[in-house]
Amino acid sequence: MLYLHAISKSMIRIRIAIFFTLIYAGLNAQINEIGIFAGGANYIGDVGPTTYIAPNDVALGIIYKWNRSTRHSYRFSYTYGKISSNDLDSDVADRNLRGLNFKNTIHEASAGMEFNFFEFDLHSMKPQFTPYVYTGLSYFAYKELYYTDREATEDYQDADLAIPMIVGLKTKLTRDLVIGFEVGARFTFTDNLDGSNPKNENLTPLQFGNINSKDWYMFTGFTLTYTFGENPCFCPE
Repeated sequence: MLYLHAISKSMIRIRIAIFFTLIYAGLNAQINEIGIFAGGANYIGDVGPTTYIAPNDVALGIIYKWNRSTRHSYRFSYTYGKISSNDLDSDVADRNLRGLNFKNTIHEASAGMEFNFFEFDLHSMKPQFTPYVYTGLSYFAYKELYYTDREATEDYQDADLAIPMIVGLKTKLTRDLVIGFEVGARFTFTDNLDGSNPKNENLTPLQFGNINSKDWYMFTGFTLTYTFGENPCFCPE
């Protein structure tokens, strides 16, 4: 019985060793990317201009990608951005006369999948280029705002979810560097990035604008990533 018990324990150890060996081999078989995002941010909602792509504040972030194939990768990112808007910059007459303005900050963590329209083989020494799209789920922190005058005031810090929708172009800059340009819209589940619809029940009388539509924010800019991982051997035929 002791002999059989020892064999059983040995088999368990072997299976565990094989399991972790397979995971390690699978990870090393992939190409990883890590890098930065740098660009601008803007918002679309109930205050200020209604232009969709009009970055007027800074946005910076870090990106990690785990490339599962030449056509898709899992992507994780953290992005910090400032957003602001002013009714005086709007072409809408009513907003221009109202004259409200606000500033807010976004801290976004996002996870999802990036899909390449063309084959993008990081193992290849040939030039690579492709358009791509990305979507997933974002969780972001922001300031809850309200108005008692023309400029919004912070009530408290809050957080919510958003759906990112990104389109971009990327190419290999060198053997290990990939550069890209992307425009990303975030559909949020809040209507108060701008202070128009405070959640605080005591501030309900201060609500204005279209309460049936949610706010959006945009990140537009460049990505630069460094590739690493185990590459296949390029052997002459």
